[in-house]
Amino acid sequence: MANILAVDDEKDILVLIRNILQRDQHTVTILEKAEDQSLDFFQGYDLILLDVMMPGTDGIELCRRIRPLVDSPILFLTAKSDEESIVKGLMTGADDYITKPFGVKELMARVNAHVRRESREKRQTKRLISGFMFDFDNKEVWLDDRKLPLTKNEYKIVEFLAQHKNRTFSREQIYEEVYGLDGDALYSTITEFIRTIRKKCKEHGADPIKTVWGVGYKWE
Repeated sequence: MANILAVDDEKDILVLIRNILQRDQHTVTILEKAEDQSLDFFQGYDLILLDVMMPGTDGIELCRRIRPLVDSPILFLTAKSDEESIVKGLMTGADDYITKPFGVKELMARVNAHVRRESREKRQTKRLISGFMFDFDNKEVWLDDRKLPLTKNEYKIVEFLAQHKNRTFSREQIYEEVYGLDGDALYSTITEFIRTIRKKCKEHGADPIKTVWGVGYKWE
């Protein structure tokens, strides 16, 4: 069973896709307007179906935007069968295409084949959270193409809070994440780290860390 996203401006097509794929116990999310969603929305799916011809942001442009952020197969739904359109779509990062009108068995077989043989490493090396691009391999955070000048411990705090977005953590919990159970620094250092992180974020026009008075901090 896979978690699948289908994007198409035709509601009837989306309902058809959902009904077909739910027969194989897949969970299917449908979306009519891609431009209404942040890029964060497209992360976490096992497979994405994109219609090529959509008003506003079309499938090819959307694929180009989300491909660096998702490691799941992307399949195009297209009424075009000419080689140039197919190649253009595949060059943006799509894995396959299904030509409209498609049959029930064809859609089920193509989707299930990609879900079964998907072999990409599932650990995300990059992720967009609240407008911040996290590069987990290099321990870097970027905002509007500018890298935040974070120290090692500041980065640990930012990554921890962002990965648990909207959850509130006490100073003690954040302290254990940064220093471990055997740390010998003062809990007050966390307060100072939060202050400097906020200052650096505000210099870039952002303020994602909120204080929950009497409890701790959270990333919004």
